[in-house]
Amino acid sequence: MDKQYNEDGFIPKHGGYENLITYQKADIIFLGTNRFCEKWVSKFDRTYDQMVQAARSGQQNILEGSMASGTSKKTEIFLTNVARASLDELRKDYLNFINVRRLTFWDKNHPYYAEMGKKLRTPNQTYETFQKGIESENPEVAANVLYSLTNVTIYLLAQQLKKLEREFLDEGGISERMTKARLEVKKKQK
Repeated sequence: MDKQYNEDGFIPKHGGYENLITYQKADIIFLGTNRFCEKWVSKFDRTYDQMVQAARSGQQNILEGSMASGTSKKTEIFLTNVARASLDELRKDYLNFINVRRLTFWDKNHPYYAEMGKKLRTPNQTYETFQKGIESENPEVAANVLYSLTNVTIYLLAQQLKKLEREFLDEGGISERMTKARLEVKKKQK
C-alpha cells in the first residue's frame, strides 16, 4: 500500500518512503540511537527520551510526509522539514555528548574520518553497515558514527526539500490537479 496510485485519477503516485535514502538512513539512526542511549545515557536523564524521540520524529515524519504527498505537497514539505529539524536536534545531542565527556570529535583531520566517509557512501546501507561502530565499547566511536550518519541525513533532507520545492513549482499541488481533472470531465460531458 506504500505506492498508492490511481491511474485514472488526479491523486499522483505517493508513498514509497522505504525507497527514500533519507528514510533508510533515518531508520538506521533510530535503531542506533536506541542502542546508544541504552548503553551510554542514563534512563533517568531527560536527554535519553529526547534523543530517542528526536530520532523517532526524524524517521516518522519522513514516512508521514511521503504518505501525505499525494494530496498535499505542503504537508509533505512541512513534515520533511520537521524530520530535518528533529535530526538536527539529535545531531547536537551527539556533539554535546562528545564535548561534555571531553571525547574527540572526528573532524576531517581525524584518522577515522576518511573511513567513515566511505561507509556513508556505501550503497544499500542497513543497520549492519554501521553496527560495529554504533555498538562499539568506546563511546567516542559510537557517538561520532551516529553524529556523522545524522549529519549526512540532514544534508540529504535539505536536498530532498529543494527537490520537493522544484516539483511543486513545476507540477503544482492537488488543487490545481483537481481543477484540471474536473474541467477535463466537464469538457468530455459536453
